[in-house]
Amino acid sequence: MKPALAIISLSAIIFLTCNFANAQFSLSAQLRTRTELRDGQGTPLPKDADPAFFTSQRTRLTAVYSTYRLKFGLTVQDVRVWGQDVSTINRNSTQDNNGLLLHEAWAEIGLTDTSSKVYALSLKLGRQELIYDDQRLIGNLDWLQQARRHDAAILQFNTSQWAIHGGFAYNQNKESASSTKYNETPAGNYAGNTNGGVNYKSFEYLHADRKYKQGNISFLFFADQFNKYHTNIENNVPVKVWDKGTWNRMTTGLYATHTFGKVMLTASAYYQAGKNSSGQQVSAALLSANISLNTGKKLSVGTGIDYTTGGVSGNTSNAFDPLYGTPHKFWGFMDYFYAGSGFGSKGLADYYVRAKYQASGKFLLSADLHCFSSASAVYDASGNKLSSNFGTEADITATYTLTKIISLEAGYSHFLSTATLTSSSVKNIPHAQKSNNWAYVMIRIQPELLVK
Repeated sequence: MKPALAIISLSAIIFLTCNFANAQFSLSAQLRTRTELRDGQGTPLPKDADPAFFTSQRTRLTAVYSTYRLKFGLTVQDVRVWGQDVSTINRNSTQDNNGLLLHEAWAEIGLTDTSSKVYALSLKLGRQELIYDDQRLIGNLDWLQQARRHDAAILQFNTSQWAIHGGFAYNQNKESASSTKYNETPAGNYAGNTNGGVNYKSFEYLHADRKYKQGNISFLFFADQFNKYHTNIENNVPVKVWDKGTWNRMTTGLYATHTFGKVMLTASAYYQAGKNSSGQQVSAALLSANISLNTGKKLSVGTGIDYTTGGVSGNTSNAFDPLYGTPHKFWGFMDYFYAGSGFGSKGLADYYVRAKYQASGKFLLSADLHCFSSASAVYDASGNKLSSNFGTEADITATYTLTKIISLEAGYSHFLSTATLTSSSVKNIPHAQKSNNWAYVMIRIQPELLVK
């Protein structure tokens, strides 16, 4: 999206706001810089590789307009690395390097009278973030500077206790006179889902959440489709050729939370079936359980386990794919698993402990410790069975709120990897270093520019 178009769009919203006395309008901005030292972040580095050091920046401008039976949202976002463009350049960055884009552009139409306090039925159309439950399967992936959004239509039914949403998306690469074949390879070096996969051709889902006094329980059914293809060899290079039709994958399960005084239990279970983006039959599962204790106003501690199946049974893949969630939140801040850098199809067992200390109203300190292992057998290139241990990760994060609109965050992570993790059937990193590090400093500035 060109800057001129973004400015015109926002000006139009401001103009409308000034001409409707009963309307509400807000305009906010965000500038988020993150300086990182990557010495094995995402995947272990080879022993002779040098660490990376850079600063990335996300700049956003968000407008929300509300009137009778209508909400309209627009978020324009620019993401780039400092120095990516020379100081005299007169063009947008290439698609491979992010650049300026339209992150959100949606309208929510009230199908019932907005003055009703009993229930609300609405239709939300356009480019939008999807966030459900704890974001394990469906989330906005906000940690990444570019984040995640979908072009979709969502029918929403909400009451004080129930939230029932049904969604639909259907992707095309461009306007065409014929054919609906879809090239699912994401533009640039970015994964379509949480395990380095391609983008979906379409999806349909139903999510129902029931709140009660001590917690909530929700149900999810999510079906995503992928364009069929076959592979040709051209000049000794495999090339995908897109075919008619799609492969259909289905994921369904439950998520629940319950509070007993100072103790909170969280659990989820999901099953995945159908065919994945490679046309392989799938039968896989995810199980998760967590218990946390608030020992007082300042300290909370917790422990839990996440388990995703992996491996192959005959012609069936048992590798669970956690769809379009926020893996950075769950499987270690160094993003070794289910993030942009995949780790094969072995599945994962993650045993972890977490602690948070609210030293003051402005300062928060958190620490996590993960022990990762494979959920299925791992063999080296010679066929010898390896240990199931992937390694251990420690994460420490500190956040300081300077003002209501300015916050500072710093973190350090250390991963002790094993030969299993770097073997040819997992990360495939020859001569990998065992000790890996990552550190960052992030500044977040989020002012409200206009509220009317």
